[in-house]
Amino acid sequence: MREEITNIKESSVKTKRDIWSEWLLNRRFGGDAKQMKSLMELFLYPVREKVLNNAKLGENETLLDVGCGDGLISFGAFEKSESVKVIFSDISQDILTHDELVAKKLGVFDRCRFVCTQAENLSSIDDESVEVVTARSVLIYIKDKQKVFNEFYRALKPGGRLSLFEPINKYTYIEPANCFWGYNVEPVVELAGKVKAVFDRSQPPENDPMLDFDERDLIMFAEKIGFKEIHLELLVDNKPKDDSVNWEILLRTAFNPELPTLEEAMKAALTPVETEKFVKHLLPLVEAHKGTTKSTVAYLWAIK
Repeated sequence: MREEITNIKESSVKTKRDIWSEWLLNRRFGGDAKQMKSLMELFLYPVREKVLNNAKLGENETLLDVGCGDGLISFGAFEKSESVKVIFSDISQDILTHDELVAKKLGVFDRCRFVCTQAENLSSIDDESVEVVTARSVLIYIKDKQKVFNEFYRALKPGGRLSLFEPINKYTYIEPANCFWGYNVEPVVELAGKVKAVFDRSQPPENDPMLDFDERDLIMFAEKIGFKEIHLELLVDNKPKDDSVNWEILLRTAFNPELPTLEEAMKAALTPVETEKFVKHLLPLVEAHKGTTKSTVAYLWAIK
């Protein structure tokens, strides 16, 4: 099923889409099919497996996938169970339309329901109507995270399970002035600061929901609404850059739907001469993988 989904994504007709679907299907991979496959295999599929394993999905159950995106968790559920029903919930109608196409091609459409709504308001989902709720990288876009947990809890049947994954960007986002995306840019620190400012204007760090919580808050949100059993695993990685990204892909990659690509940010911040100087320093570091990757993520699973 993994290969089928990947092929469907690669062959989708390119049309004007909202920022969420455009990012999910194109900009987060730098528009590169090989990079998309690499990211899916090395990172996204393992995340999916862990989220679904923590959910302990059984037969004849209904799973509500909140912020389903391109269906990573949702379609994975069909691999775990031949009788599961899945509610795809997302803020983007464009991405839900894409998921409907995938579901039809995979022959699981009759076990799907598609709901366009915000995670903070799942009113179209009945109280105590699902056995499992999943979410991946959803809370990072939402200010009122407690309200989302309240909706998770309301939708779950007694004894139902919540399983989610969230990046904890609070620990890794703000870099020292002489670093840019894990690379040492001391010789061009002033230019790096100009480029960083473009990203900060798109997502001001002082009030961005990606940076206003950590793993302790996730536990608190779950406890406050009443989950009776709560588990959390925090994973921290600090390691040298690998060889999975080249310069051309990095230029065209946006790290979330609300951010520009590096190419767009440099164009907005730097003159042609400054861009040439900045690239002359940064490109060899990227191609030689002379940098550091930092990542902190949390898996939380709980029982109502």
